[in-house]
Amino acid sequence: MIIRILTLFPEMFEGPMGSSIVQRGKDKGLLDIACINIRDYADNKHKKVDDYPYGGGAGMVMTPQPIFDCHEAVTKAFGEGKRPRTIYMTPKGRHFNQAMAGELSQEQELIFLCGHYEGIDQRVIDNLVTDELSIGDYVLTGGELAAMVVIDAVARLIPGVLSQSESYEEESIQSGLLEYPHYTRPSSFRDMDIPEVLISGNHKNIDLWRRKMALRLTLERRPDLLENFPLTKQDKKLLEAIKDEAQKKD
Repeated sequence: MIIRILTLFPEMFEGPMGSSIVQRGKDKGLLDIACINIRDYADNKHKKVDDYPYGGGAGMVMTPQPIFDCHEAVTKAFGEGKRPRTIYMTPKGRHFNQAMAGELSQEQELIFLCGHYEGIDQRVIDNLVTDELSIGDYVLTGGELAAMVVIDAVARLIPGVLSQSESYEEESIQSGLLEYPHYTRPSSFRDMDIPEVLISGNHKNIDLWRRKMALRLTLERRPDLLENFPLTKQDKKLLEAIKDEAQKKD
């Protein structure tokens, strides 16, 4: 996958995009990520990229010219006729989720546009942007951190980026439920013991315990996920047991 990031602060990406899983994907030749400085495309002497909004109001707005020229240069490099998805990170966008990460991981090229100040000129959104995405109901200084989150979530779903031992299929959200708790050695630490079932050697009981814990955590913390989750007969029995246990504690 080829990813191009249009930003005023390319240096922000040096650490997150140059380490861990993302760097491994780059090393394997599965990811080609580069940042392009929008300011380099400004056609004025002082490389100014923002101006006051028409109609008045607080703050500044990123002007269209540098963004259009930057985007055109990037898409031209992809090859004639290619129009890759251009993602603008904004609090006004659709909420990004795991299903969307899976969808984006199927693309061959992606462009991320990171806004700043009070945002970008609407003509950029109307003519260049294909997807407006948000990672949550809060405001960040710019789109860079949000773009990093999306790129990380997408990159790890590209076949070959994760090793077989790092399968994402049972992770929280990916499976539809929150993930069950994990424990490792030692089995007893500062008088805190791990659940006995995990050292029983009975894999059927271990699987059942993990499923029950996943259901319990999801019920407690994200009950909305259970609304459309395809519960099995066993899941329903486990949920009934979980609710009975909770009532007894109360």
